[in-house]
Parts: sequence; structure tokens; C-alpha cells
Amino acid sequence: MALDLRKYVASIPDFPEKGIIYRDILPLMADGKAFKQVTDELVDYAKNKHVDMVVGPEARGFIVGCPVASALGVGFAPARKKGKLPRPAISSSYELEYGSATLQMENDAIKPGQRVLAVDDLLATGGTISATIDMVERMGGVVVGCAFIIELKDLHGRDKLKNYDVKALLEY
Repeated sequence: MALDLRKYVASIPDFPEKGIIYRDILPLMADGKAFKQVTDELVDYAKNKHVDMVVGPEARGFIVGCPVASALGVGFAPARKKGKLPRPAISSSYELEYGSATLQMENDAIKPGQRVLAVDDLLATGGTISATIDMVERMGGVVVGCAFIIELKDLHGRDKLKNYDVKALLEY
């Protein structure tokens, strides 16, 4: 029997700023059955996409993407915060709800023609995942899907992903 995943997401009002409701997935990750269900549902979404590589942005994209990659039997490539990679890297900058940031991936993280699943915990404005996709495509990868635990519908992040197949397990 499937769990109601909403019961495992904490809603924190006025964090990190007044007027924002922060959707916290830490309770979900702390529960083995709930986290396994999330992983299984994201793997089911990806199974028919013939994924060669999973990418995820720092930091929760690592936590969500790594078990998905492992279950699919493929590698995982991180999109790191600027300055965290020791080898040559490419960069992509983007706007956040309340600021800007830059992600980087190592130059050879994605091989030309690889079919890539982009995974993160949450789709808000779409900036983080768009920056990740930008780097994947500049390396010659083909993004075959974008998968999230949560989508914040009011922030219209899906609008930035209109050319991609998007899966969100929960919508707020």
C-alpha cells in the first residue's frame, strides 16, 4: 500500500523569508519506507527513458538522484556550487527566488549523446534545474526527463521546462 507522501513533508512558514512556506523533505528522507517509495516512483518514471546518466544539483539533487541512478544501474553526475570541483569545469548561472547562484559540472561529466535524467528535490522557479540542463546540453547530453519530489506550482518553474518531460510526485 502506497504511503501518503504529503504526511512526510513539513511545511515551515516564513522561512527563509516572511511570506514563504518552506517545504522540508527531511522528515521524508528520515523515513525509510517513504524515501524508498519516492526512489521507486522516480525510477519507475525513468525506466522507459533508456537513461545513461542521472544528474542532480547540489545538495538535495545528490540525495535524491544517487539512489535513482543506483537503482537504474547508471552513473550520477553532480552539478556543484561554484568553486567546489577540482578539475576543469563549465558553469551556468541562474536566478533564485531570492538571489542568484552558479553551478558547475566537470567538463567530461556527460558524454555526447548520453541520455540524461535531471533530478532534484523541488521544482520552484526552474532556475536550478535549467542551469543543470544547460550544462548537460552544452556537453552534448540529451535530457530525456526531469524528476522532482515536489513542484511549487505558483512559482511556474515548469514554464522554463516546457521542452522537457517533467515528473513531480507532489504539487503544492
